[in-house]
Amino acid sequence: MKLLLNGTSIDAQITTLADLLEIKGFAGAKVATAVNGTFVPAPARAEHTLTPGDSVEVLAPMQGG
Repeated sequence: MKLLLNGTSIDAQITTLADLLEIKGFAGAKVATAVNGTFVPAPARAEHTLTPGDSVEVLAPMQGG
């Protein structure tokens, strides 16, 4: 299915947000996720089904000030 990941078009054979994080190397990382502009908490990622055309943002926390 075609998705946007952090603004870049990708084609991935996945079903859930957790699947996407796994194949893109984010599994186990402390990241924030949003799908179509809506925050998806870590416990809900395995149940959050993605559909073609979804826009997914994955953000890592940054230190500094």
